[in-house]
Amino acid sequence: MFRSGVSLTHAALLLACAFCCARIRAAESLPEAPQPASSAAAAPLTLDQAIAAALANDPAYNDAMAASGSARLDSALARAALLPNAAAHGQYLYTQPNGVRNQAGQIGSQAAPRFIANNAIREYAAQVFVNENLSFAGFADYRRTRALAAESAANLVSARRDLVVRVVAAYFSVLSTAEKVNVAQRALGEAQAFLDLTQKLESGREVAHADVVKADLELQQRRRECEDATLAAEKSRLDLGVLLFPDPRTPYTLAAQSQTPEPLPSEAVIDDAAARNNPDLRSALEALRAAHSEVVAARAGYFPAIAFNYTYGIDAPQFAVNGPDSVQNLGYSAAASVDFPLWDWLATHDRVRQSQLREQAARAALTTTQRQLIAQLEEYSHEARVASDQVASLRSTVDTARESLRLTRLRYSAGEASALEVVDAESALAQSEGALADGILRSHVARANLETLTGSL
Repeated sequence: MFRSGVSLTHAALLLACAFCCARIRAAESLPEAPQPASSAAAAPLTLDQAIAAALANDPAYNDAMAASGSARLDSALARAALLPNAAAHGQYLYTQPNGVRNQAGQIGSQAAPRFIANNAIREYAAQVFVNENLSFAGFADYRRTRALAAESAANLVSARRDLVVRVVAAYFSVLSTAEKVNVAQRALGEAQAFLDLTQKLESGREVAHADVVKADLELQQRRRECEDATLAAEKSRLDLGVLLFPDPRTPYTLAAQSQTPEPLPSEAVIDDAAARNNPDLRSALEALRAAHSEVVAARAGYFPAIAFNYTYGIDAPQFAVNGPDSVQNLGYSAAASVDFPLWDWLATHDRVRQSQLREQAARAALTTTQRQLIAQLEEYSHEARVASDQVASLRSTVDTARESLRLTRLRYSAGEASALEVVDAESALAQSEGALADGILRSHVARANLETLTGSL
């Protein structure tokens, strides 16, 4: 029996080991499960999606959003301070008796309390208070907080505008540097093809070895330019990744954009939109309104303040609606007060003077903002028009340089041109294609600056 038990256990262990080995071999024979691609790498990012991602991640914009929300709540608090407020009050007081009896405000004698501040040895209070305070300072403060809330809202729009300009510049910079990489790779391929051509012609004793040396030098230069262009493209991708993703190294692709700028609206339309929708101008206007309301609030210190109070409930020796001998405990009281300022050692005068100085500064800031808006409007409008016009000129230059390179190569193959002319034609084409990429980037950034200035982006 013992040997039989051992053999059965051994067989079970062998069977288990065989089963595990079979599972391991089956797992090794299966192909690896494909890793899900990230959404950023799967779908190209449009400009609107990039702006939305940057708005969600940028700390400066989120700070401006928090400040705007806080200012709105300050306005709501100032409005609530102007409205009546109510509170419920409940209290029980007990005081030792002093050994004598008195009326204590009720019918019949009662034990008198030891503390003179108490009305009876037992006192119950269950009341509702309604209070209202009215003053010119309260209304002026409400107007000031409303203006500050509007100013914060305008600052939020301004923060969004600045972020949008940064995103647009970074977005099209990635596209521009990627195009420059393509240009550098094409130039590298053309330099390699020219080196191969010179070596072939040298082997046929049609050109001198100096042409091969010149072509080789050009190839080395093009290789360095390609490496620099690749490095610049990686830097641009990281700069945009910092704005869009928690990890700047997140892989992503960008949606292709139109290489032809859209026509700009007329100057009258641009001026009208800038006057109505510019957030900086609106922020300066609201700051001036807030400063004026602060002056009014400071001057309100010269005027009286009115307070109303209404109390309804029980304040009696018994916690009951009716006391002994049908005495009514439930009732109300009302009070009204007026406070007149008499003398505060010129504190109100100084506060008025302070607020007036702030109002002067706000007025000067508004004037400066208006001047800057006019200057920026002229600058951005002219830059956008010039950049848009130059794109067409740069395209023509690229076509001309490409045709010049083709003809120069044909002349070199026929022995009518030197290697230096071919190298110069290839350099001219690479420079013109790079200038076209820069021109397209400049056109998009200039248009973005103009559209954010007018509030349309």
